[in-house]
Amino acid sequence: MRIARRAERIEPFYVMEVAKAAQQLARDVARSDRPMIFLNIGEPDFTAPPLVREAAARAVSAGHTQYTNAMGLDSLRERIGGWYRQRFHLDVPASRIVVTAGASAALQLACLALVEAGDEILMPDPSYPCNRHFVSAAEGTAVLVPTTAQDRFQLSAAQVESHWNERTRGVLLASPSNPTGTSIDPAELRRIHEVVKARGGITLLDEIYLGLSYDERFGQSALALGDDVVSVNSFSKYFNMTGWRLGWLVVPPALVPVLERLAQNLFICPSTVSQHAALACFEPESIAEYERRRAEFKARRDFFIPALNELGLTVPVVPDGALYAWADCSSWCRKLGIGSSWEMAFEIMKRAHVAVTPGRDFGTAQTANFIRFSTASSMEHLREAVQRLKEMAP
Repeated sequence: MRIARRAERIEPFYVMEVAKAAQQLARDVARSDRPMIFLNIGEPDFTAPPLVREAAARAVSAGHTQYTNAMGLDSLRERIGGWYRQRFHLDVPASRIVVTAGASAALQLACLALVEAGDEILMPDPSYPCNRHFVSAAEGTAVLVPTTAQDRFQLSAAQVESHWNERTRGVLLASPSNPTGTSIDPAELRRIHEVVKARGGITLLDEIYLGLSYDERFGQSALALGDDVVSVNSFSKYFNMTGWRLGWLVVPPALVPVLERLAQNLFICPSTVSQHAALACFEPESIAEYERRRAEFKARRDFFIPALNELGLTVPVVPDGALYAWADCSSWCRKLGIGSSWEMAFEIMKRAHVAVTPGRDFGTAQTANFIRFSTASSMEHLREAVQRLKEMAP
């Protein structure tokens, strides 16, 4: 069978390959005194709060399970717009909000609407691998620009300007970022947008971790820059609804009918039950619970990052958001005679029974020196993981 070249260009998602190996080992050690601790997947250990689950049950019981408009429930679009007013003091009309089948569908729709075959999209290296694959699936090319800790592992306006050429269509950035947990300084983001806008390009922001910002300086939406920014968001992270597969886009008014046409054909609509459930996310009781959980995620970060640094797994930039620690394991590799973070991830899994993610997924800019820890697990698991790593430390 002949496979389409676009499919061949999509690399394996190595996070999941490592996860499969971890699951196999977990079965083998499940009854031991050291069961597997999973710090490899960025999925909150919290699930949807009670009001959300109750709303889902009511929707099913009432038979609210048929197709919705391709753009999503009008009431949910209004609630999302209200969240931007309450949380970020931004006026985002519901008419510019497109509800999608997860942030993945949002990115696919945005790339299909905006990227032509041969277009180049500038992205930081390291960055979330699926983002570059959405560009590739739209017949574009993701151009990974190496970043450093000095720039918070984010692109600068100077880099965007220097890498721009006649094929460049725009930038795809993430703030806060997976895998680093770092955000773009708001002043630098404004400069980047000015560079892109001056060249007639697009500024596309992955903001799915924006609700999990821990520093007021960085916890601002790029939508404050103007109506021409495209923002992707999700109910998965801050709202703890990973498997519900629900996200949204905020887009310029001219893009709305284009996305509606694409969504009608590709997805029909997002999950109806998930949409009815998500209405309850914005109730005061739910928001209070989400804020309590955000404080817990911050407490986990504040414990785990210093502990890694003490072990010689140095985190060069303290994450200001998201659920990750991007740790330099090169010292451990040298002392243990291990070639790269790929081998180190399996060594940690085998010796400490702690599953982590090697840097291989996230690019090529020194990613062989880094492993990503997820701090989405409980404090109990994080403390136990630190103890096991301490025993393994060279």
